[in-house]
Amino acid sequence: MSETQFYGFFTGGLMLLIAAALLIAWQLWRLREEERDGAISALDGVSHEMRINLQRMVNEIAQISETHEAGPDVLLPVRHPQLDGVNASLIRTNRNAIAVIGATYQELEARKMALRAALAQKRDLTYALDDAMDATINGIATLYMWEEHGGVRPSEAGMVRSWHVRDWMKGHGFAAHLLPGLHLRDEVVERLRQYGLHLTPRPLTHTAHEYYSMQYDRKADPHAPFWKRRKPKPEVMELDAEDEVEDLHDEDIADEAESYAEEERALEREMEDEAGYQEDEDMEEDLVYADDEDEDSPNGNGRLPN
Repeated sequence: MSETQFYGFFTGGLMLLIAAALLIAWQLWRLREEERDGAISALDGVSHEMRINLQRMVNEIAQISETHEAGPDVLLPVRHPQLDGVNASLIRTNRNAIAVIGATYQELEARKMALRAALAQKRDLTYALDDAMDATINGIATLYMWEEHGGVRPSEAGMVRSWHVRDWMKGHGFAAHLLPGLHLRDEVVERLRQYGLHLTPRPLTHTAHEYYSMQYDRKADPHAPFWKRRKPKPEVMELDAEDEVEDLHDEDIADEAESYAEEERALEREMEDEAGYQEDEDMEEDLVYADDEDEDSPNGNGRLPN
């Protein structure tokens, strides 16, 4: 074999080796992509399966509330083969969220069994319906966290606008008045807030009149009831209190002086009355004494006639 043939054989073998390596890499990449697509499809199937079960649960509750003569056959059993397949496979996903979904299914099945028993025994359905609606609201909140936030904890999802939750429910066919006596979207938003999700804006704490009064009144006190005007400063209040004390002190002195003057005037009148009374008594005594003298004297009125 010549040197030229050797180099040609070596180059051909090397090209075949590179082509085989590329073919193997492409096959592995294709298998990995198919596995990834299958995992995404399986997880989407979990969301779709749970959404179908929740919508069926809502429709069954509405039917039982409207038709009081419904039987236990209205409530269909809860089945989740897609979730079971994900649990049996080795798909890399948030297993904590999968466990929460499984617990939600258990709650839904338990509430359905209690409602089914109440229907079969013709008992009062009020408490059973309330429990079923509460479980449905929990299920919708769990589904939202699974689809929109990957099943993370509500406290780790960050700030979320409440209208985003409402638009998500609207897009999935969860109308506001599906459950009897409840506003479904408001209930789901409040349930997510209870679970620790930071939803904005926060619930209103004052009326429009109070809000605009607080915004446009610069002297308004936000901590005062109904945002009334701020009270005077403590120093001003202390000065006012001192002035009031001085005014009260002056008024007391004036009242005392007036009462003392009235007492003096009353005492003077009493003294004058006593002095006048004494003079009258002296005059009467003088008149009596003068009469006595006239009777005793020879030239008086008691003299003998001639």
